[in-house]
Amino acid sequence: MSILAADVIVTSPDRNFVTLKLTTTDGVIGLGDATLNGRELAVVSYLRDHVVQLLIGRDERNIEDTWQFLYRSAYWRRGPVTMAAIAAVDVALWDIKAKSAGMPLYQLLGGASREGLLAYGHASGRTNAELFESILEHRAQGFRAIRVQSGVPGLKAIYGIASNATSAGNAGVRYDHEPAQRGAQPVQEDWDTRSYLRHLPTVFEAVRNEFGPELPLLHDGHHRMTPIQAATLGKSLEPYDLFWLEDCTPAENQEALRLVRRHTTTPLAIGEIFNTVWDYQLLLREQLIDYVRSSVTHAGGITQLKKLLESAAQYQIKSGMHGPTDISPVGMAAAMHLGLAIHNFGIQEYMVHGARTNEVFEQTFTWRDGMLHPGDAPGLGVDLNVDEAGKYPYAQAYLPYNRLADGTMHDW
Repeated sequence: MSILAADVIVTSPDRNFVTLKLTTTDGVIGLGDATLNGRELAVVSYLRDHVVQLLIGRDERNIEDTWQFLYRSAYWRRGPVTMAAIAAVDVALWDIKAKSAGMPLYQLLGGASREGLLAYGHASGRTNAELFESILEHRAQGFRAIRVQSGVPGLKAIYGIASNATSAGNAGVRYDHEPAQRGAQPVQEDWDTRSYLRHLPTVFEAVRNEFGPELPLLHDGHHRMTPIQAATLGKSLEPYDLFWLEDCTPAENQEALRLVRRHTTTPLAIGEIFNTVWDYQLLLREQLIDYVRSSVTHAGGITQLKKLLESAAQYQIKSGMHGPTDISPVGMAAAMHLGLAIHNFGIQEYMVHGARTNEVFEQTFTWRDGMLHPGDAPGLGVDLNVDEAGKYPYAQAYLPYNRLADGTMHDW
C-alpha cells in the first residue's frame, strides 16, 4: 500500500481554496486543506514543486513519520507556507486512514468526548442597531455564543464588520463574510486605538442590557493594541463577563502577555496566526492564555495540533480552533473531528460557507441547537466535486491593511 497520486486543486467558488488530494494504490482518496488567505499560490507552489514528488510511493499509513520527514528534511522549518503544506498532507493521510478503517476520523483519535461542539458565530454592525439585528439573526440560526464586532465612530471601515465586506468580482454580493477583496491591490482601512478603547465598553454594556447576562459573548482585538492598551481593554470589559478577548496584542512577543495577564481577569484567546507548538511555549508554561486559537490548517495538521492541545490541557487551557471562511470545509471537518475527541475542547468558531462552496465540497456535518458534529461517514466526511471545483478558477484576493490618521502603517 502506498500513495499513487497527489493532486493540488485550486478553486474559488466564494473565495480561494487550496486542496490536496491524495490517492492510494488501493484507490482510497484523502483530502487536506492548504488554504493560506491572500497567499494561496505560495502554498500551491510549495506543494507542487517540492512536496508532491516526495509523497509518491510512500506508505500512507505512516502519518507520524511522514509529518517528521516533511518538517525536518526541508531544514528551513516552520512558517505559514510550510506548515499549511504539511497540514494538508497530514489531514489527507488521516482521512485515508479513517476511510480504510471504515470509521469517522474522531473514532481513530480516541472516540467522542462530547455529543457535539458548541460553536460561536460572528455578529457585527457599524452601529448598535445593526449589531443588535445581527445578533438576533445569529440566534435565529441557532448560535448560542456570539462574537461581537462593532464599528467605531469616526472610522470608515475596520476589521470584523460584515457590512463592509463586499466583492466587486462577485457582482457586489457580500463575499461570504470574507474580508479579502478580489483584485490586484489590497484595500486600505483606518484605525484609532484610543477611539476604539473608549467606544467598545459602551457597546458591550448595550449588548448586555439588551440580551442579558447568560449569552456568551466574545470579541476579537485582532492584534491592534499594545500590551498596556490590551490590559486596559480587558479590565474595562470585565463587568460584561466575556467568554474571551481574542488576539488582544501581537503575540509574537510572548512575554507581552505577562503584562496583560497581571491587569485583567478577562479570559484571553491567542494563536490564529501561530504555526507550531514553539509559538506557544511560554504562553502555556506561564498560563498566560486560556484558549488556543490555532487551526488544523495553519498549524501543521491534526498530528501537530493534537499534541499542542494535549500539552495545553495540563494547564487547563482549552481549544478555540480558528474557523473562518478562509478555512475550507475540509479544514473545518478536521477541526470538528479533533474537537469532538479531545478532552479540553472549549468552543469552535463557525462561519457559514456560501452555497457554491458547499456544492464544491460535499459535507456530512450537522448543525443543531448551536452544536456542530462532523457526522459518522468514514474519514473526514467531505468529498471534493472536482468538476464543480473546475468551474471556479483562482481569483487574486488580498486581506485589507490598516493605516493610522497620520498615514502610519498599523496592525490590521
